[in-house]
Amino acid sequence: MAFTLNRRHLIGAGAALGAASVLPGLSLARATDTVRVGWGKGSITQISLQRGEFEKNLKDKGIKVEWVGPFPNHAPSLQAVVGGSADFGFWGSTTPALAAIIAGSPLVFTQFLVYGPRSTAIIVKKDSGIDNVQDLAGKRIAVNRSGLGEFLAVAALEQNNVPRDSVEFVYLNPPDAAPAFGQGKVDAWSMWSPGVDIARDKFDAKDIFFEGTDLDYLIDYSSLVSLRSFAEENGELVREVIDAFKIEGDWMSENPEESEKMIQKEAGYNDAVRDHLAALKRRNVFYEADDPAFLSDFQRAADWLVERKILPQPISVADHVVRVPGV
Repeated sequence: MAFTLNRRHLIGAGAALGAASVLPGLSLARATDTVRVGWGKGSITQISLQRGEFEKNLKDKGIKVEWVGPFPNHAPSLQAVVGGSADFGFWGSTTPALAAIIAGSPLVFTQFLVYGPRSTAIIVKKDSGIDNVQDLAGKRIAVNRSGLGEFLAVAALEQNNVPRDSVEFVYLNPPDAAPAFGQGKVDAWSMWSPGVDIARDKFDAKDIFFEGTDLDYLIDYSSLVSLRSFAEENGELVREVIDAFKIEGDWMSENPEESEKMIQKEAGYNDAVRDHLAALKRRNVFYEADDPAFLSDFQRAADWLVERKILPQPISVADHVVRVPGV
């Protein structure tokens, strides 16, 4: 299936977004010359840290980079931003960011990233007796709360007419979910790359639902998040940071084998997993935070999550993005 922005329009009807709801453009100000950036293994932030070009590009602009992490998933990254120990998260999932905003955190989206092909999957052990999504009824599945794992599990159950209350969701972050799956404490795990690929290889597991082929829409995206106050006081710095990340994302798109070798060095998985991931030849596509077409899709995604009670209440996503100058 071709990966395009248009495929997300299959999510369903959602509220139309007006440009008036988007925050005014940031001023070209810079209140600091140091930026603290969260990072996580297997992400664009890890590549940015290891290559060193991200820091060099920002150094040329008079900006010093400090790395904070690694974070296992987006929720603790967001906590670091809210708590004041990081200025940006690590390009994590939009869903926990929306959940944090609904809970009152003063966060804003500064940029979005969509990569394809997607490789999040629900896996089970080959000897589990579970051969498809329907077989999950009466079973336990590990997911990360309000994150990509939970969303994919909900979508898979719905698509296969399996009542959600017939499956027990066990809410675990990836470092805890991996051993729980390996030890048989849960029957299935909904997880993204490279964690799902490592587990598939390590625990002799198989896919029963694969996002890239079994789902025709996206509900969760990668996002760069900061505090609203930080963005408003540092418009110039925010622009320089997202431009530097775009250079990294473009490099990854053009160098999938080298990218995976760098990620493998940090994550420690074997060559078979590395080669599998490199063969996906992922492409990174960036969207400005106030892109009207993207925000329309994002709003539909948020509405989908609210309707399925993954998010606790409706949210207007356009009220929580910033228009960054320079493009």
